[in-house]
Amino acid sequence: MRILVVNSNTTPSVTERIGAAARAMASPGTEILAVSAPFGLPLIVTRADWLVAGPATLAALADHRGSYDAAVIACFGDPGLDAAKELLEVPVLGISEAAFHAACMLGRRFGVVSFTAALRPMFEECLAHHGLTARCAGFRMGPAFSGDPGTVAEERLELLAGLCADSVEQDGAEAIILAGGPLAGLAPLLQPHVAVPLIDGTQAAVRLAEAMAGLVPRSPRSHRVRALTGFGPAVTSLYAAR
Repeated sequence: MRILVVNSNTTPSVTERIGAAARAMASPGTEILAVSAPFGLPLIVTRADWLVAGPATLAALADHRGSYDAAVIACFGDPGLDAAKELLEVPVLGISEAAFHAACMLGRRFGVVSFTAALRPMFEECLAHHGLTARCAGFRMGPAFSGDPGTVAEERLELLAGLCADSVEQDGAEAIILAGGPLAGLAPLLQPHVAVPLIDGTQAAVRLAEAMAGLVPRSPRSHRVRALTGFGPAVTSLYAAR
């Protein structure tokens, strides 16, 4: 089985981090290809960033179309997810989507912990989009961030550990999501210090993508053929006849 993992930002070190976390969780025989968005921003933080990241994510998925059995959008907020589900013939999961649903199976209410509060509006909208706002115990997030996205996990390790403790002790979280592609692979380091299950969205999405690829037959979705202009040939082909 081949799973494409798309980092929706353009920071290579974040893509490497996401790829390593995905491979650590993949089942034997599953091949992981981690790629960055072909254009866009080094870090997705605001609503405007998220909107830019959608077409970039779709372009990455289209560029590798036909070479994977399932795909993961490794950006919390899942930019381009609905479009990808509609246009591609294989299962596509977002790390927010996967983390939210995994957390719901591990506890009645889950907390969301991340490295900067600037991400909260986007996370809240994504949570509402998936219909799971009532299951969220609350958000615990760090201050503004302007450093290297590839090292933020280690730089804010102690801060994140404290935020996890607050989520459990003050918010009543029974599971905690470590939110954001730059935090991929951090859950195993923090888990010994946290009293409830920690969910890494990238790793949850990889396992669920494996399951969905086995459950859903590979087949094109029916759609109306339209002429798409201004995009590269790979994205344009998604609107062509099949």
